[in-house]
Amino acid sequence: MTYQLIRLENTPIQDQLAIEEDLLRNSTDNHILINSGTTPAIVLGISGKEEELVHLQDLPSHIPLLRRFSGGGTVIVDEDTIFVTFICNKSHHPFPAYPEPILRWAASMLKLSTPHLELRENDFVIGDKKCGGNALYIKKDRWLIHTSFLWDYTPERMQLLKHPPKTPPYRAGRSHDDFLCRLSDYYPCKKTWIEKTLHVFSSLN
Repeated sequence: MTYQLIRLENTPIQDQLAIEEDLLRNSTDNHILINSGTTPAIVLGISGKEEELVHLQDLPSHIPLLRRFSGGGTVIVDEDTIFVTFICNKSHHPFPAYPEPILRWAASMLKLSTPHLELRENDFVIGDKKCGGNALYIKKDRWLIHTSFLWDYTPERMQLLKHPPKTPPYRAGRSHDDFLCRLSDYYPCKKTWIEKTLHVFSSLN
């Protein structure tokens, strides 16, 4: 199977999402997109209710609230977020185009460059802590999964997010700091991790 690799750097998340939606709807190729860094923003899933998910009274004016075209939870993204997106034709994969098989496949792809990574419910984790959140969009003939990885994060910014009303059981009521981990704790160089991931994906063609 052939993938078109797209490498972005410091592309604002609203621009990345526009590129992804265009590729999903208007291309017939398979794509892998990696973007490292964005201006800070809070991104909600298509049906997320901002008053339930964000401490709106504490939100600085320079951090916009955005809504993506896919489902999934709410994330705060910034210069230390790494995004990995797979956009694929259903017919090019042997598994059914449902969330669990897609998540398992994406995890198997990412483990090629990130051996510590595991799939836990809908999240990517290291040990029992979340390092990457996922959102999916499945249409008639194509699907997309985009992941936001925490290379690092600022606890003060993370506190802008409320404890969501619905959480995966393995979170077990933990606060953000107790629930999350940084990829930088396990992989010391961001550039090296990205280059290794790109090399792995390039070898798939």
